[in-house]
Amino acid sequence: MRTAHLQIRVTPAEKAAIERAARRAGMGMSAYVLAKTLPAQAEQWRAHLREIEASKGERIAVAGLSNWLSGLSAAELKDALEPAPPAGLSASQANTLAAMVEHVCASNDVAPPAWTRRIQPLRAPEFGSGLSSLRLHLLTHSPAAFRRRNLFVDTAVGGQV
Repeated sequence: MRTAHLQIRVTPAEKAAIERAARRAGMGMSAYVLAKTLPAQAEQWRAHLREIEASKGERIAVAGLSNWLSGLSAAELKDALEPAPPAGLSASQANTLAAMVEHVCASNDVAPPAWTRRIQPLRAPEFGSGLSSLRLHLLTHSPAAFRRRNLFVDTAVGGQV
């Protein structure tokens, strides 16, 4: 429920430009400004998915998603995590995304989206480090959502190593 009022000062030319842009988008000025300044969580989710797909699995894109997921409230999670990741992702990438989503949903007492159940766990274990001396640590300290998917990591959503 919106109960507060925001007033900003703009020049007449800026106001006219915002009015034109809002009309082109088929929105009122307030809705247009809100959509531009506070993009819907679902659109941010889709943007993260596009970034991960384009990055070909680079960890920086996954780290950005991790950071974003860690900042969502339970209410935001319920609406944010659709659609499913793109079909072109590797099994490892798809399982990593599913594990991250399942982990953050469990932490917030929210049911994970149905698409997570359609992603089959990895057949062989994958470790977050190539150091064999860390394997026992990773096997025993990985969050449950990751272990179920045969992923063994040192940190989960929101954490940094």
